[in-house]
Amino acid sequence: MAYADLREALDDLARTGQLRRVTEEVDPYLEMAEIQRRVHAAQGPALLFTRVKGTDFPCASNIYGTRDRTRYLFRNTLEPIKALLGLKQDPLAWIRSPGAHAGIPWAALHALPRKTGRGQLDQVTSLSRLPQITSWPKDGGPYITLPQVYSEHPDQPGLRHSNLGMYRIQMSGGEYQAEKEVGLHYQIHRGLGGHHHAAIARGEKLKVSIFVGGPPAHALAAVMPLPEGMPEIYFAGLLGGRRFRYTRENGHMLSTDADFVITGSIDPARTLPEGPFGDHLGYYSLAHPFPVMDVECVYHRRGAIWPFTVVGRPPQEDSHLSELIHELAGPVVPAEIPGVHTVHAVEAAGVHPLLLALAAERYVPYAPRRPRELLTHANAILGFGQLSLAKYLLIAAQEDQRGLDIRDVAAVLRHVLERADWRHDLHFQTRTTMDTLDYSGTGLNAGSKLVVAVAGPKLRDLALDIPSALAGSLPPGFSEPRMALPGVAVVSAPPYRDPASGLADAMRLVSALENAFPDSLAAASTGGNGTGAVGTEKGLSGISLIVLVDNSAFAAKNLDNFLWTTFTRSNPARDIQGLGAFTEDKHWGCRGSMVIDARIKPHHAPPLETDPDVDKRVDALAAPGKSLHGLY
Repeated sequence: MAYADLREALDDLARTGQLRRVTEEVDPYLEMAEIQRRVHAAQGPALLFTRVKGTDFPCASNIYGTRDRTRYLFRNTLEPIKALLGLKQDPLAWIRSPGAHAGIPWAALHALPRKTGRGQLDQVTSLSRLPQITSWPKDGGPYITLPQVYSEHPDQPGLRHSNLGMYRIQMSGGEYQAEKEVGLHYQIHRGLGGHHHAAIARGEKLKVSIFVGGPPAHALAAVMPLPEGMPEIYFAGLLGGRRFRYTRENGHMLSTDADFVITGSIDPARTLPEGPFGDHLGYYSLAHPFPVMDVECVYHRRGAIWPFTVVGRPPQEDSHLSELIHELAGPVVPAEIPGVHTVHAVEAAGVHPLLLALAAERYVPYAPRRPRELLTHANAILGFGQLSLAKYLLIAAQEDQRGLDIRDVAAVLRHVLERADWRHDLHFQTRTTMDTLDYSGTGLNAGSKLVVAVAGPKLRDLALDIPSALAGSLPPGFSEPRMALPGVAVVSAPPYRDPASGLADAMRLVSALENAFPDSLAAASTGGNGTGAVGTEKGLSGISLIVLVDNSAFAAKNLDNFLWTTFTRSNPARDIQGLGAFTEDKHWGCRGSMVIDARIKPHHAPPLETDPDVDKRVDALAAPGKSLHGLY
């Protein structure tokens, strides 16, 4: 269905029993976010809050709260878009089967933006009258969490070189001037960053428009990783089955289908501390200097609705958008990187911290099979758009296990750990750029990466239980070893105080296990150029990976806990050790189990926690007779 605006989409969800109205007054400070988190966790309906404290505008959340509801909103356009994107992978498909692609020309017409008058976007308000939604207790202020931030390249102004991205907006707090300034946070490798850089080079202000609301297709387009040369507003028309409507006002572009439009400009010479903000890795992004937007005007349409979401430790509502993005964009990667079959950014690990890939290994099709072409693919992946922000990339030869599902994370980890030869298969980038939200590295946007590339037959059978002698072999301060996955042991370790003592702790464990289980290193004693199978059936041979954590019971409780703990709390170059470690020709490897130190470090951002008093109030809102009764 081609929704003209957000209200039309919400009315459709209400008619089909997929929306619940909340008629009691709710507080935008922490209460609404906690309600959203609970209803999403229960796979509940979309919510429309009709009485929000401190504002006249109703608010909507959990619009994309389930996979089925997200697909429902785009039910009429998914197949034509997949067919259109598929033509990039196979341009001759249209010629071979014109009937199967007959709808593509009509769908493509929706890509052309349409200039209109302001229409219903004829009301003006102020920042303070907008819903002031704060999601987490230590957030620096209220945030806009579903914005569409529009900018144009200063060197090539116009729609064809525009960017529409979803970057969080801090509405007040900190050092921002009330009613006049907002903070605009963008991560590295984002389109707005390129426009901002060009504005700085020109020494001029960058005009920016922030759209809130509008058809659901506009929000999804803002987070879609599109190929170079396809502006998001064009894709929004394709996805929504309706041309993106806009007008110009005082040099700014306004989406006339949006519920709200905030216009202003970024001064290239100014930054202010933005944050903290509870982000999608499950921690607070700390306060750092980011661009300041001087606000000129706040427009809204008649009957405007304010949509919002809540981010935090995954999975949250944005996970369902990510699933849909993967479905649409999945074929693009093989088309752009021949030989790569599929990739999957793991939501439970925070997306960028862990990337899985299956690809072809064809360079030397005879024994011994080792990763060769896979390394070429890995370099291409780490140079491809937002995939370049991956911290851990695990890439395997697809022909070694046909039918392996890249989205079955446990199965992929098992496949990798069965085949990994830690003497050869670890490839580090030691000082490189990182995701802005990842605090495991050496500074903002700084850290390391690890590629684990495996090809060939199984080298080991993975242990399903902790070896009986392991607990008694742990040095003082280490305890409670548990199996998190086949071949993966997690061990509670002493609290991490500083890099020197942290390294000393890890090496005490490594030394103790090397002494206790010397047979686990015997079969790999040929060193960095050995070709034999790794390990024996003795000692720790079935334990491919040991992870040091603060709480092994928590980390081993379920797969999501293990992924989140291991990959958000470790910096590969600093936090990886191993039994029988060696350096040869500047290559680091180990002959026994690899060890990852995934303890919380002092420089890490604090994890997110809720407010107990707010929890009690939200409990009361679900009492019998209340609008939220039965939802959580």
